Formats: sequence, structure tokens, C-alpha cells
Amino acid sequence: MRTRVFAVVRDVPRTVRLLAFGAFLNGVVSFTFVFLFVYLTGPRGLPVPQAGVIAGVGGIGLVAGNFTGGWFGDHYGHRRMLLTGALVSGAALTTLPVLPVVAMYAVLPLAQYAAGVVRAANAALVAVSVPEGGRRQSFALMRAGSNAAFTVGPPLGALIAARFSYGPLFVADGLGTLLFAVYASKVLPARGTAHARPAHVPGAPGLRRELRARPAVPVLLVAILCVDFVYRQQYSTLPVFLADHGHGAQVYGWLLAINGGVILCLELPAAHALRRRAPLSIVGTGLLLVGLGYAVLIPGAGTLSAVTMMVSLTAGEVLYKTTATAYVADQAPLHAQGRFQSLYAGASISGQVLAPPLGGALYAAAPGLLWPACAVLAGGAGAAVLAAGRLRGPAGPPAAERTAAAERQAQPG
Repeated sequence: MRTRVFAVVRDVPRTVRLLAFGAFLNGVVSFTFVFLFVYLTGPRGLPVPQAGVIAGVGGIGLVAGNFTGGWFGDHYGHRRMLLTGALVSGAALTTLPVLPVVAMYAVLPLAQYAAGVVRAANAALVAVSVPEGGRRQSFALMRAGSNAAFTVGPPLGALIAARFSYGPLFVADGLGTLLFAVYASKVLPARGTAHARPAHVPGAPGLRRELRARPAVPVLLVAILCVDFVYRQQYSTLPVFLADHGHGAQVYGWLLAINGGVILCLELPAAHALRRRAPLSIVGTGLLLVGLGYAVLIPGAGTLSAVTMMVSLTAGEVLYKTTATAYVADQAPLHAQGRFQSLYAGASISGQVLAPPLGGALYAAAPGLLWPACAVLAGGAGAAVLAAGRLRGPAGPPAAERTAAAERQAQPG
């Protein structure tokens, strides 16, 4: 297993390896997402509704940055947008501990919007740095760096907060983002690389026309938006559900540990092992597994069913997230690579804004309907993606077959 992982990493272009390392270092100190609500209701003394509004507008900014960052990258260069977004986000985050509460309504969405631009630029840089057929492994490595950072970061942040205070967490997050900008400026040279130049081509077909020519892509994007609402229930309504069934925070913590551990161990090898398989069949299967995971909770929440749910959910995540990102990149024309990645990035994080309020409202109104609704929504999304594999793209054959054929041609022997 270890030899295979090292082989996969070795086959990934150097630029992507350096970006993944930078994303890991920055992710270790990315404390804002984890501790913001606790900070607002604790040291800042805000009531829960007001803290929820501030965190919510920050989440809206993040989603908006993901949806629009690729447009800026296509027009002005993905490297330039990554550096600009990191500088703006880092500078804004360092000011959070000293800002008056009223200023947070403007500064936090700005910081999160810039962070969303960075996320979209990162994805686009990977897409333009790797030829079609090798992108799954590259995106898997980027996700491995982020997931490894998330494994280390929250416990470290909790230790700092307990020993000192919450304020230094946001300063560390901002400084880490600024250092990432400096690091990225060194590993992504401004001249002589494809990703340093804007890919916008005057007179090229617009985004809507390009999407109409690739009908499977809009189907996939809608499916990802739906399933992200389902997937992110694990961070909002799931811990409440577990508590209502007599399980404490320790059980929930162990479930998240299962999720992180399985992803770190299996995502890179799975991306390599399945690289010749038609991508939409892998994505569709992954979405079905997400739905199956939540269906397990319909009878109740015993320890075994909770663990089974998380294993199924994680297996689905391993299958669909990397493969879907690479599929969108493989389908995108060069002049719209950033916008295609932005659409996917925005859809893949939309649940961060939609899941807590919508899932919480449904759970409060009808607790017994939440998990059946999640299972049906994810199952329907998976079935739609599997069916989309038969849709024809711009080159004639089904998009899934075309991408799989390109991947087979890219492999030696």
C-alpha cells in the first residue's frame, strides 16, 4: 500500500505536489471555519442567532468566491487570482480579533469570498497543470493534503485556545494564508508556464454554450449540489441526532476520525486503481453510497448503525469527490477551465450554507423524515449521474467513454 501511494505521488507533476504541500501547511492553521461560532458565542458574548447570522454571511461569501473565482482566473490568470485572494483573505482574517462586531458583517464575508477565490484558483491550476487522463491522482493528492491538515489543525487549535485564547487562532489563520501567498508566488513562476497566463480567448463560445455542448456536466453539477446538502448533514444535524439517541460527543468524534482515517488511507490508492474506469459510473456509485449511508440511520442510531453509516458515507466520498472534480476539468475547454472549476467548486461547497438551516428545520419539524429525505435525494442524484453517462458530448461519443478512453491512452503499456 505504501509503495503504491509513493508511486502515485511520484507520478503527479511537481507543481501539483508543491501546491498540495502548501495547502497542507495553510490548512493546519485554518482555524476560522472550525472555531468561529464558538468564538462569537463565547469570548465575544453574542447571542446564538446573531452569531449564526455572522457565520452565515461568511459562508455565503465563501460559496460566492468559489462560484466566481474561476471567471476572474480565466480572464486575468489563475496564479494572479490565487495570490490576490490569499493576500486579501489573510489580511482580513488577522484583523478579526480587534474588529468591532458590526464590522464583522463586512470583513468576514470579504475574507471568505477571497478564500473561495483561492479554492477555485487552486483547482483550476491543477487542471491546467495536468494533461487529461492524469487529473484524478492530482486532485486526490490535493484532497489528501487538505484532509491531513484537517486532522492536525482542529486539535492544535483547541490546544491553543485552551492555553491562551481564541484571538491568536484567527491571527495564525491570517498569517498562514499570507505565507501561503508568498510560498505560491515562489512555486508558481510568473513566466513560462501555462497557468501564469489568462486562458480567455476573445470570441470563444460562452459558458452556457459550452455547457449545452456537454450535457452530462450540468447534470453532474446539479447532482453534486444536491448531494453536498446531504453529505454535510454530518456536521450539523448528525451530532444532534446522535445526542438525541444517547450518544455523547466522544462517539461523534470517533465517527469523524473514521471518516478522516479512511480517506487518508484509501483516496490516493483508489484514484490510481480506478483511473481507467468511466468516471460518471464511479461518481454515480459514490453518490448512491452516500444515500445508503444515511438510509442506515432510518431505523435508529445504534453504535453499529452509526459506524456503518460513516463507512458507507466515506466510501462514497472517496469515489465521487476526486473523480467528479477531475471529470469537470477533463470536459472543460481551455478558455473556460477556470469557470468550469468554479461551477464545480461552488456546487461542492454549497452544503456548507444550505445544510445547517434546511436540515435543522426539517429535523425540528419532522425528525423521522430527515434521513429518508437525504437517502432519496442522494440516491436520485446518483441515478441521474449514472444515466448521464449515456449523454453525448461535443465530440460525438458519450462523455464518460471519451474520458475513459483518453485515460487509457495516457497510461503506459
